[in-house]
Amino acid sequence: QVQLVESGGGLVQAGDSLRLSCAASGRTFGSYTMGWFRQAPGKEREFVAAITWTGDTTWYTDSVKGRFTISRDNAKNTVYLQMGSLKPEDTAVYYCAVHNGGLIAVAHKYAYWGQGTQVTVAS
Repeated sequence: QVQLVESGGGLVQAGDSLRLSCAASGRTFGSYTMGWFRQAPGKEREFVAAITWTGDTTWYTDSVKGRFTISRDNAKNTVYLQMGSLKPEDTAVYYCAVHNGGLIAVAHKYAYWGQGTQVTVAS
């Protein structure tokens, strides 16, 4: 089992920045991808960003490219999502997840999920 705990969410104004963290514990895989997803009220969960085990390859959904940066610190078993130029449409619960494989944006391929952290962007 892998436990994931997100933190860093909150209420911010449009244009502000916020950094989310996701700490992993428990069983560790030989190589795994970590991803961030989000779910707004009444909408399906959507892919935001993912990063490979080595951290040298990342993938972003188009709507956050240039504004969000995913990174990881394997020594701390932590992945980060630095969010900038936030918009009201970024408001959602943000989840981190683990996939035992390469980069992928499909939620059901991720085996373990955190409980989520709320990000609210006021206009």
